[in-house]
Amino acid sequence: MAFLRSSSGPDIPEVVRGKNVWLRAPSMGDYAAWAELRNRSRQHLTPWEPVWQRDDLSRGAFRRRVRYYQREAREGTGYSFLIFNEVENCLVGGLTLSNLRRGVTQAAVLGYWLGQPHTKRGYMTEAVRVISGFSFSDLHLHRLEAATMPANGASMRVLERNHFRREGFARQFLNISGRWEDHILYALLAEDLYRSDSAGRETVTA
Repeated sequence: MAFLRSSSGPDIPEVVRGKNVWLRAPSMGDYAAWAELRNRSRQHLTPWEPVWQRDDLSRGAFRRRVRYYQREAREGTGYSFLIFNEVENCLVGGLTLSNLRRGVTQAAVLGYWLGQPHTKRGYMTEAVRVISGFSFSDLHLHRLEAATMPANGASMRVLERNHFRREGFARQFLNISGRWEDHILYALLAEDLYRSDSAGRETVTA
């Protein structure tokens, strides 16, 4: 898939599959489903996200998002995915790998959101598992980083089920819903993932 290929990085598969979910980069054809799901999930999502702009759900704003994601992928600095369930091919959420650093770091920041109608079904836990394996095997990263607000127990469970470890506490780390909020910092190393596999837990496949 052309816009998932960077000029200097690895070729990225068009679809990244798990058992119950699959991931691919967003395109303009996803606008209607994306806007509808985000609108239905507004109250569920806004406590955990930066302030939504007035035109956040407009076609023009979505087009700007897609172009930004395409540029990041071409430059190898980030990758964005929409998450679909396997049975219905229904959009359930989204996931990003941003601030991707090479050189001596080989790391990226993981972010994600899940539509309110699709919570408590294990979709995000599996999506994070899939993208972790993809990050280490396809992107050859060494480290994934994530941050979550202390009150967001669901997000913490997703990370901890995927063997992310707490590494610290950042005061007023991100501006969320109009306020500077504290965050718990998590990270997963490639060796953590491979160690969990060799210990007999569920194998991650990308």
